[in-house]
Amino acid sequence: MSQGGLFAATQVASSGLTAERLRMEVAANNIANAHSTKTADGTPYRRQQVVFSTAMNQAMGKRGEHMTGVTIEGVQDDMSELPRIHSPGHPDADADGFVTYPNVKLPHEMVDMMTAARAYEANLKSLQVFRQMTEQSLSLLKGS
Repeated sequence: MSQGGLFAATQVASSGLTAERLRMEVAANNIANAHSTKTADGTPYRRQQVVFSTAMNQAMGKRGEHMTGVTIEGVQDDMSELPRIHSPGHPDADADGFVTYPNVKLPHEMVDMMTAARAYEANLKSLQVFRQMTEQSLSLLKGS
C-alpha cells in the first residue's frame, strides 16, 4: 500500500473534522443572531448554512481509491421567507407596526449543532482507531 493510501484515512477524517467544526460555528452564529432585526446593512439577519461536497464527486471518473473526504464549498444565506410579527413598540417596526425577524429556528439550529457534534466525534474516533492500529503494527514490526 502506498504511503498516500496509508494516510488517506487521516485525510478523510481531518477534512470531516474541519467541515463539522465550521458547521458548529455557523449554527452558533445563527443562534447568536436569532433576534437580530437589523444588521450592518440595515436588513434582518439571514440564517446561514454550510455547503459541502464530497471529494468523491470530483473524482467520479476514477476508481474509489482516491477518496479525500469532504470539501467546504462555502457558507451561503438561507433565502427562505423572513417572518413578520406585529410588534408596534419595537424600534425596527415598519409603518404598519410589523417587524421582520431573522429566519432562524432555534430547534433546527440545535439539531444541526448536535448532528455536527456527533459527526465530529465519529471522525475523531476514526483517527484514534487509526493511531491505535498504527501503533500495534509498529510494535509487531519491532517484534515485541
